[in-house]
Amino acid sequence: MQVNSEQIPTEDATNPNPLPQQPGSPDSRSAGSARAGSPRARRSAVVGLSSGDMEKAAALLRMKRLALALLIAMAVIFTVAFAFQKQYPWLEYVRAAAEGGMVGALADWFAVTALFKYPMGLKIPHTAIIPRRKDQIGESLSDFVESNFLSQEVVQDKLSSIDIARKAGTWLSAPGGAERVAKEGGAIIRGAFTVLNDDDVQAVIEGMVRKHLLTPPWGPPVGRMAERIFADGHHHTLVDLLVDRAADWVEANHATVNRLVSDRSPLWVPTFVDGLVGDRVYVELSKFVRAVQADQNHQVRQSIDAYLKDLAQDLQHDPAMIERAESIKAQILGDPEVRELASRTWGTVKTALLNAVDDPDSELSQRFKSAVRDFGTRLVNDDELAGKVNAWIGDAAGYLVNTYRSDIAGVISDTVARWDAQETSQKIELQVGKDLQYIRINGTVVGALAGLAIFTVAHLLFG
Repeated sequence: MQVNSEQIPTEDATNPNPLPQQPGSPDSRSAGSARAGSPRARRSAVVGLSSGDMEKAAALLRMKRLALALLIAMAVIFTVAFAFQKQYPWLEYVRAAAEGGMVGALADWFAVTALFKYPMGLKIPHTAIIPRRKDQIGESLSDFVESNFLSQEVVQDKLSSIDIARKAGTWLSAPGGAERVAKEGGAIIRGAFTVLNDDDVQAVIEGMVRKHLLTPPWGPPVGRMAERIFADGHHHTLVDLLVDRAADWVEANHATVNRLVSDRSPLWVPTFVDGLVGDRVYVELSKFVRAVQADQNHQVRQSIDAYLKDLAQDLQHDPAMIERAESIKAQILGDPEVRELASRTWGTVKTALLNAVDDPDSELSQRFKSAVRDFGTRLVNDDELAGKVNAWIGDAAGYLVNTYRSDIAGVISDTVARWDAQETSQKIELQVGKDLQYIRINGTVVGALAGLAIFTVAHLLFG
């Protein structure tokens, strides 16, 4: 928003809250041309000002009028006193006071005006300070903020005095706190899913699968993992399960064993012989399986251990076995399978999250709210946890300030540098101009008192 207080007319029927003007400046001449325009043109000059800016502008104008009124009053008093001081000698004191008041008023008017523009349009050195040196002012303000406010000690001291952890915990544990967090979190999730493109996300998942699952060879890592498992004996549980299942199968399939023996015997062998052989085979098979089941150091178990350990070594070091593992990997996870996996994964995650955040009574939402409330309660009641959280926040804030303090403070100088010089002057005058007018008023009063005191002392000394 540009605030051009110089181009807004003073008092008229269409502008009850005019902005102040400085006489003698180039902008005051453009203001005169604006006053010569239509009422609609005059009204357009205030477009864009907020109600607060209009109030500040009106207050500034009132203070300028008051300061000007004091100067005019001093001039009138001086004129009258100067004209009649011979007839009434005591008017010499009045004249001296009025003369000092005029000097003070004019001097302070010059000083205040020189901050924002050239007094009476005269380019006197060291005037129009703000328009001419706005960039240096912005840099100085930026350095001041960086040095005095954006320091790790200041930020951490302020945060430690606030006790953010307990304040946050009180809010989170209070009714509505967890619901608000869940609501805002749901909005973030829905917004993220709206922005994200399904094809792009699936492509990212597919790329991650290829990079971390397909590209690396499976043989060596699987072999190393299997070697650790076999060395620790974790596979014995699986071997026990397989042996138990084999024993149960043999026990429940006597007839199946007899049939297998009969089917594989020659046709000329009598049937009763097949039965005897089948029974014998079943008995021996049952004894064998039971022996393996009962003896943890059975030769079969040792053979299995030796085979598995050799397999683990081959997966790591045998090129032929590594190639076989790669072939199996290619068969399991080809291009179509990877794309389908990525599509299913993203679709499942997206559907589950959207359903959960859309339903406030869903299990995920309820668990999330419960976790938030529990965390808030712990922050309030657990001094150690609250201290850790406050320390984490302080450390994080200190790191951010130390790392980005120049960038943060640079926003000030960069913003001021982008402002127009005249606009900058008008912005600042609108904010502090009212208080600066007190300088003119005080200068008038102090000048009058000083003039009276000087004249009185001189009169007493020299007559």
